[in-house]
Amino acid sequence: MTNLQQNAGKTASMTMIQALRSAMDVMLERDANVVVFGQDVGYFGGVFRCTEGLQAKHGKERVFDAPISEGGIVGAAVGMAAYGLRPVVEIQFADYFYPATDQIVSEASRLRYRSAGDFTAPLTIRMPSGGGIYGGQTHSQSPEALFTHVAGLRTVIPSNPYDAKGLLIAAIECDDPVIFLEPKRLYNGPFDGHHDKPVVPWSRHPMGNVPVGYYSIPLGLASIHRPGNQLTILTYGTMVYVAEAATQEAGLDAEIIDLRTLWPLDIETVVRSVRKTGHCLILHEATLTSGFGAELAALVQEHCFFHLEAPIERVTGWDTPYPHAHEWAYFPSPKRVANAMRRLITGEPALPPLIPENESTIQGDH
Repeated sequence: MTNLQQNAGKTASMTMIQALRSAMDVMLERDANVVVFGQDVGYFGGVFRCTEGLQAKHGKERVFDAPISEGGIVGAAVGMAAYGLRPVVEIQFADYFYPATDQIVSEASRLRYRSAGDFTAPLTIRMPSGGGIYGGQTHSQSPEALFTHVAGLRTVIPSNPYDAKGLLIAAIECDDPVIFLEPKRLYNGPFDGHHDKPVVPWSRHPMGNVPVGYYSIPLGLASIHRPGNQLTILTYGTMVYVAEAATQEAGLDAEIIDLRTLWPLDIETVVRSVRKTGHCLILHEATLTSGFGAELAALVQEHCFFHLEAPIERVTGWDTPYPHAHEWAYFPSPKRVANAMRRLITGEPALPPLIPENESTIQGDH
């Protein structure tokens, strides 16, 4: 009896790190064409230990280290994928993908189109992303919008261990290249933006209960994280929990949509929710200008214009490099989100773009 058969139906409490490792373990055992490689992912187990123990279990030909060359890592993966393998490669931080841009944009994403379907690029590129860990400007970026702009790529951002495992398995099985962004602030527990409070572990959250064996979550399917009727919050990754905290602080009945896959986008779920509530707030950690929220706002306006009772609000990071000393001024706070929620419902005009609000004068905090 194989491990896959033995684990059928079993569940275990997992962190997101453990869930991602479990997904790769399952797929390495299930499909001989799956290989895992990147900087320090073999013997060392990755900078965040997501691949710990996989080389010892599956061998050095299936799980191995690569030189410090992101372009080389992705370029090799494209070649492997064209010849029938299913590589899962790790870029240590999403901030480091830029040297591999040509391989991702000009090679991986175009291969199926350029070959008229004769070749595909079934590769998965894992990248820890986002801030909240005092990583500074070169370890905290959220570059998801750069990938959603590129035809031929799929872009995924999970918000919990259960989704992370199911989505990563689906990504590995996908015949097109998948950018798999992992909010590193969520690796060990949900984070609601209150950095001065104790960390909540995944063992105390229902989404930390994860099937041990194989399962997948279809790409392109959003999740209703919290049902509500007064307004819709469109978000993903770490901001799902910030939205949850803001909803409690604002005392409003918000429907929180966890997009999970940014592209292809589950536009049906988005439209259904916004048409029901008549109010839409878009929340993400990346910078405001040309962030993925701009595309969401355009789509909501296009499909829901006659149902909107107020202008669409966006709460995002600022148009600056991610600061180290002022991390929590950059990170969208529950207070900033709650204030935007109140504006939507009361009809107050939105603040001028790019101007931080004075949190000491937020309505309801006097």
